[in-house]
Amino acid sequence: MIGVVTNTAFEMFDRFSPIFAAEAPEITILRPEDVERPEEVSFVFTFRPADDAFAPYPNLQAVFSAGAGTDAIDACPSLPEGVPVYRVEDADQALQMAGYAAFHVHWHHRHMAQYVAQQRDAVWERVLTGLSPTHKRVGVLGFGHMGRAIAKGLMALGYPVSAYARSQPNPPEPGVRHFTDGQMDAFLAESDMLVNVLPLTEQTKGLIDAAFLRKLPEGAALIHMGRGGQVDEAQLLEVLDAGHLCGASLDVFDTEPLPAESPLWGHPKVLITPHVASIPEATFVVRGIRDRMRALVPA
Repeated sequence: MIGVVTNTAFEMFDRFSPIFAAEAPEITILRPEDVERPEEVSFVFTFRPADDAFAPYPNLQAVFSAGAGTDAIDACPSLPEGVPVYRVEDADQALQMAGYAAFHVHWHHRHMAQYVAQQRDAVWERVLTGLSPTHKRVGVLGFGHMGRAIAKGLMALGYPVSAYARSQPNPPEPGVRHFTDGQMDAFLAESDMLVNVLPLTEQTKGLIDAAFLRKLPEGAALIHMGRGGQVDEAQLLEVLDAGHLCGASLDVFDTEPLPAESPLWGHPKVLITPHVASIPEATFVVRGIRDRMRALVPA
């Protein structure tokens, strides 16, 4: 089997090719410029493909994303109709996402931004009420592989957790209060901490605007781990400045890297991370691709 790795600007080839050699020796990995017989290419491994990335390969059987998101691949004009696109789904990545969510829920719940500011001024001032996790209801927006892991992790810490998905998950997660299509307003109304892990679709693009955020309880926090393009960043700032939200943690942005002139950088209620909620372990990614390809192309 032959696979092509694009996005060499991200050093994907150098990072993954030795792991393919160790974990999947039956798969030959090439850069696009090294492909001599395009008709023999079985799959492409990419993240943000160029518009013509798939055009040279007439016999593609699969496309694999290097991350949990596939929106850039799905939107690629040269993606052949009917070729399956697989995202990274592994237990380790889900645990990373759950850990990130737990940290930021604690950050906002336990007033950590306030304490960081106080440390600079040598101020000893404590918040002594509302510290129990039972005081903060967490809403998980999106309930796939990642959302389920996040919900389970937060429930283990004692937080009451609700989740929203278009349809009832199968199986439902014990202990989670599930909301489905048509119940978004009710879900938001009981989300003191909103953790977004939705995929980017036409329905979710620009979904999180001022009107959406104002449906959260006063003093709520947004933890945005989904995809850039889902949050209207200017309107988020408006709602923060109006005092309706206590803060926001943002890991993904409409433009990445986030431009230096963005007002988000300097906002006292915003905590920014550079798209690091989870970074898939290369070995696990390669094993997933190997197992999929072995199922698609039996020896």
